[in-house]
Amino acid sequence: MNHWLIAPIAIPLLGGILQTFMGYAPISLRRTLAITTSVLVLVASIVLVGLADDGSYRVYAFGNWQPPFGIVLVLDRLAALMLVLTSVLAVFAHIFSIGGADEGNRQFHTLFLFQIMGLNIAFLTGDLFNLFVAFEVLLIASYSLLMHGGGTIRTVPGLHYVALNLVGSAIFLIAVGMIYSVTGTLNMADLAVKIPQVSGENLALVKAGAMLLLVVFGLKAAILPLCFWLPKAYAKATAPVAALFAIMTKVGVYAIIRVYVLIFGEGAGELASAGMNWLFPLALITLSMGVIGALGANNLKTLIAWQVIISVGTLLAPVALGSEAGVSAALFYLLSTTWTVAGLFLVAELVAIQRGSAGDRIVTAPKMPHRTFISVLFMIGAVSAAGLPPLSGFFGKVLILKSVEAGPQMAWLWSVLLVGSFLTLIAYSRAGSILFWRTIDGHIKPPEPMKGVVSVSTGALIGLTVLIVAFAGPINEYTVATAAQLFDTSAYTQILETPMFGGKN
Repeated sequence: MNHWLIAPIAIPLLGGILQTFMGYAPISLRRTLAITTSVLVLVASIVLVGLADDGSYRVYAFGNWQPPFGIVLVLDRLAALMLVLTSVLAVFAHIFSIGGADEGNRQFHTLFLFQIMGLNIAFLTGDLFNLFVAFEVLLIASYSLLMHGGGTIRTVPGLHYVALNLVGSAIFLIAVGMIYSVTGTLNMADLAVKIPQVSGENLALVKAGAMLLLVVFGLKAAILPLCFWLPKAYAKATAPVAALFAIMTKVGVYAIIRVYVLIFGEGAGELASAGMNWLFPLALITLSMGVIGALGANNLKTLIAWQVIISVGTLLAPVALGSEAGVSAALFYLLSTTWTVAGLFLVAELVAIQRGSAGDRIVTAPKMPHRTFISVLFMIGAVSAAGLPPLSGFFGKVLILKSVEAGPQMAWLWSVLLVGSFLTLIAYSRAGSILFWRTIDGHIKPPEPMKGVVSVSTGALIGLTVLIVAFAGPINEYTVATAAQLFDTSAYTQILETPMFGGKN
């Protein structure tokens, strides 16, 4: 069963390669292959969740090289959770794209599948250098997807995006070089063993490397002040691309959780929590900036893009607490906010299509067709994003509030999160009332009929926030078990002694 670990990488890789050579094939054939590939990735991810749920670590070493040598994939509860989160999102975003968003670029589906592959590499890798490789795959595919549709409105934010990420890649290489020069390894399990042994003059060098890694992961996650590129880039992307990009910032959050719990966690000696004392205030400031941006947004896609930043701040605040309860709450909220934000990007595209020249701008316009259906989807997504009961965003935020112990951190977290949620609700209420109810007399040029794949995929993605509520108990049990497994770092380091291609730890 260990060979299943390679499936979430191999399936989109093979599908993407096939798409490359099918550039001139009928679009219906390319679409069929693309959706089939995404569904197969989802099936493989579900299988891996079942394997990981027993609490063990499974290792796949390419070439049968015993860790810490060679390329290693490691499956645990956290990796499995991220794989399912990504694959579910990818399936619905991909289905939405065949409603017409994939036209104009013969390699759209190739890039989409390579993007999925890069994400899955990042979640499964057990090596810091291969995490860098995953980031580069993500950068290449995401930049091309961001430019899909062409035009200067996408070129300028796209250039900002790629320039910042290239700088981040350079810093990443410098950071891993500094750490490797002292420890002689980049395997995460081996680093967890060797980092506590670092002493003397090498401490400063490794600590500097750890700080640089936090900067890189912060850039990927879009923490203030490294977040201002995101609203324009996401708001100008096509709807299915923006929906898929809802997971992109979570890669940075994932990397922070993985590296700063396993490698620079409590067992790292003098290097424990290196740089993490900055994360809590930065998370709260990021959340606050996201709320301000949402209140000032003049179109719906920009508002939702600022919601991405709000969710990043909300996620990283409990992670910065460095506790099992904080990480568990963050993971529950991560599941909810990713699907909700992605669904809202698709809703925004429906609004833009139905309102003619007004697009998704938050201005009065004639009554749009299908207003009831779209407004209900928007209301569900907005209520969950703002954190109101009874939807999943509320449960996630309650868990976050409960995860912090009494003291100054509790006062700051409760104040910023509750006030931020209230102001976010105001931002969504303003947008919804103008877009759907403050209509003016006039007529909109009849838009194209709403295609079934578009409405169904949007409704399904938004509907997941209700599904999370229905299964809140089992999901919370899984995230609690995931956090407990993460903080038991001694179990992870035992993969160094796992016989390759054999069983589990």
